[in-house]
Amino acid sequence: MRNLRALIFSVLFIQLSCNQHESREYIQKLDNPELFQSVMQNLTDIVVYDIFSPPVASRVYLYPTIAAYEIIAAYQPESFNSLAGQVKDLNEIPKSDNKAIIPNLAALFSFNSVGKKLIFSQDKMESFENEFYQKLNEYNVPKKVIKASKNYGEEVAEFILEWASKDMYSQTRTFPKYAIKEEDKYWKPTPPDYMDGIEPHWQEIRTMVLDSSNQFPPKDPLPFDLKKDSPFHKQLMEVFNVINGLTEEQVEIAKFWDCNPYVTHHKGHSMFATKKITPGGHWIGITSIATRKAESSFADTINAYANVSIALFDAFISCWDEKWRTLVVRPETLINEHYDEEWLPLLQTPPFPEYTSGHSVISRAAAVTLTKIYGDNFSFVDTTEIAYGLPERSYKSFIHASEEAAISRLYGGIHYMMAITEGVSQGQKVGSYIASRLKTKKTSDRLLTLNTTTGEKKP
Repeated sequence: MRNLRALIFSVLFIQLSCNQHESREYIQKLDNPELFQSVMQNLTDIVVYDIFSPPVASRVYLYPTIAAYEIIAAYQPESFNSLAGQVKDLNEIPKSDNKAIIPNLAALFSFNSVGKKLIFSQDKMESFENEFYQKLNEYNVPKKVIKASKNYGEEVAEFILEWASKDMYSQTRTFPKYAIKEEDKYWKPTPPDYMDGIEPHWQEIRTMVLDSSNQFPPKDPLPFDLKKDSPFHKQLMEVFNVINGLTEEQVEIAKFWDCNPYVTHHKGHSMFATKKITPGGHWIGITSIATRKAESSFADTINAYANVSIALFDAFISCWDEKWRTLVVRPETLINEHYDEEWLPLLQTPPFPEYTSGHSVISRAAAVTLTKIYGDNFSFVDTTEIAYGLPERSYKSFIHASEEAAISRLYGGIHYMMAITEGVSQGQKVGSYIASRLKTKKTSDRLLTLNTTTGEKKP
């Protein structure tokens, strides 16, 4: 009888130990940062498929990431600060005392729930979610854990979406289109499709950290003047001459950073289009590369994406404020009208005003943000464009990459040098200001103290 009791006890002990091991195993699997990388990549794929414009795409990245970050911050208050009180009008998310909730899982559900409301192709998000459920079953995640985490994630998603609904996006959908001005100095739609100007009222969108869309205005563009010796004419001719004498390396750089979400191709009476990643999406891709190389944890991965998405969002608003204030004409328009009607830029000219360069502004802001997190000399191989048929490129630092992104617009024939130079300066100020104001991670040994004006490290 004693032996039987001992045997039963041993079996129960082994079973309990196995159950505890399995429990720890699924929790460990849910701590894999690749889970968050996968939801972010899925969102990027949908952004490309749905052809969101660059500024709107930055909004699609922003709100799902903040939803995920806020859940992580709520469950790790010793490591992360909530964004409530740091970004405009955001209050603390609702809390839950349900012990079955796994914060990482809730963050993933919340990310997808918010993202689903901001995209067009919701069926693609649903397909991804079905695959995600299969993965959770493979991980042996208990149904009560899935249910509790999903319910909480969706509750937070509703909270974030309510906050997002007040950012003026819906209202700007009803604002009038840009009315074309006839004078030569003003922007006009460009070939081959002569599309309406994209988001002429984006400066009305609520910023996250900047106090306003025009907090960091660049210098005024050079006065319009087509006289041969004028500064403006010299910059116009620089674009013309660069395109007429491009090197192989310059072509590669321009194409690598093209990031035009919808490029049309015309052959005779037929037309087809190629979809590409947006400029902001490229920096989201660089963030994925950086977090993987640094072997960032699940929470640190979300933290990096949150910081970058906020910087991109505000940088686009700052840039678009200047674009639609100054209405600077594109080089292609002037060259075709006054010098060479058959001249073409290497890249297709985007459908919005020239000054300042969006790539220059947002790339610098994102680079400053990533430098804050991972340091000055974080070298990396950028594989973001491989999926779009382009090779990888190597960079010594995030700033190095942002500098190449900026000059690529001259090589593409779509920007004057003034828009690039002042765009970099504008992005530096935006990024440095956000880096100085945004305090997400509490343990920040590697963080740099940045000068909010120049972006230089303080001693």
